Amino acid sequence: MSSSSIAETTASVPAASVTTGSVPAAHRQAKYQVRFDTGPAGLAAIASDADVIVLVDALPPIGGGAALDAPGDAAVLTAGLTDAEAVASWILAEQVWLGRRAMIALVAVGESAHDGSPRFAVEDLLAAGAVVDALAALGIDYASPEAAAACAAFTGLRGAVAHMLTASVTGQERIAAGASPAEVAAAGRVGSSDAVTVLRASRKSGARPAE
Repeated sequence: MSSSSIAETTASVPAASVTTGSVPAAHRQAKYQVRFDTGPAGLAAIASDADVIVLVDALPPIGGGAALDAPGDAAVLTAGLTDAEAVASWILAEQVWLGRRAMIALVAVGESAHDGSPRFAVEDLLAAGAVVDALAALGIDYASPEAAAACAAFTGLRGAVAHMLTASVTGQERIAAGASPAEVAAAGRVGSSDAVTVLRASRKSGARPAE
């Protein structure tokens, strides 16, 4: 990651359209500081008491990105592979701002299958793992088994991330739609961006000024 300052952009995020009351306790990963799950159901499960929600979308579609409704009062960020380290640094600063341990929910946005149903996206798993790895490097390492597994996937495949993106189902879809393999591979350059996209400032701590 370069030494330039972290840039932040803000936009509104709609209120959650999923309920949390019926989520079984085991699904909430509540005792862990860093949690990981996928899609709207995963968001409902792990984010209700989060201080920071990270919507992970490593290969967002052209003209649009992460689109999950975020519950609660947490700050809401997006993350991919290029900005994973910057996002981790932002979260550490938010934890200092809060003056206590920040609870972090990482949610892989995923993609759509050919029939319109939700589809697992390997690139989002790797990007979530990159954020977990970057958080651990900063000392935020009390991760759930789900978050730890995502981290292990990333660290084990770190040298092949760009290839994984171009060869993945989503990467092949983007290429078929007109993107070049080089453009898709660029989304796998870990730590190449210092920009942090803040979709919603925390309603607990207030908007933290850009650094």
